[in-house]
Amino acid sequence: MLIGKPGAARTAIAAASSDRVTVRGRDLVHDLMGRLTFTDYAFLLATGRAPTDDQRFFLDLSLVALAEHGLTPSAQAARMTYDADPAALQGAIAAGVLGCGTVILGAADLCRKVIEDVLARADALGSLEAAALEVAREHRKERKALPGYGHPLHKPVDPRAERMIALARERGAAGRSVEAALALTKAAAEVWGKPLPMNVSMTIAATLRDVDIPPGLIRAVPILARTAGLIAHCIEEAETPIGFLMASKGEEAIVHAADADGAV
Repeated sequence: MLIGKPGAARTAIAAASSDRVTVRGRDLVHDLMGRLTFTDYAFLLATGRAPTDDQRFFLDLSLVALAEHGLTPSAQAARMTYDADPAALQGAIAAGVLGCGTVILGAADLCRKVIEDVLARADALGSLEAAALEVAREHRKERKALPGYGHPLHKPVDPRAERMIALARERGAAGRSVEAALALTKAAAEVWGKPLPMNVSMTIAATLRDVDIPPGLIRAVPILARTAGLIAHCIEEAETPIGFLMASKGEEAIVHAADADGAV
């Protein structure tokens, strides 16, 4: 039984035969292997074309910025899952990736949408500043977090975000998206009555959008990046296990309801 509307029965990504693999119209062995970095290849796979120098640079920069951030929930999930079944590395990595969501790690696509909202309003209101202020006020009024602003650890600034903005300016790649993000930073401070640091998710969305990285790839960058970090955690877990220790410490840190009520 067919569910949903079918698409055309074709794919443009890759095909394999007995003597060759063709990827986006290129011979894998002769055209790609030994010629492309993985960042180049990821862009080619997703878009069907080679990246420009700026696209390559900022995509690679984003992957490096997000690959690792310590013992995050996704890393803990991967380590504990690895301990449960060391033979299934794929399961441990999958567990960690499933822990990458809009609250932790995966907000770049939400940030892209906010940037596009500001830019669309700026045309009608006449300035980025007015548009950013309007967007910030709406989020505040509706009691919604403003994607890309605030961080539980990095205060008063996110050093990764600062570096990305600096590099975008240095390379002459900072455009309207970066300007919108900076306008939102000022607007957020005014509306919330305190500085809210621009975090790395916002700068990833802004810099990648300014160099014309497609929305689907912006959304996927956090997953692709963190996979490398999760692999590292699982390799270390095999050598120096701490997953079960983290689980036991977590159990110790939580007061059970019966204990809180004074029951034995």
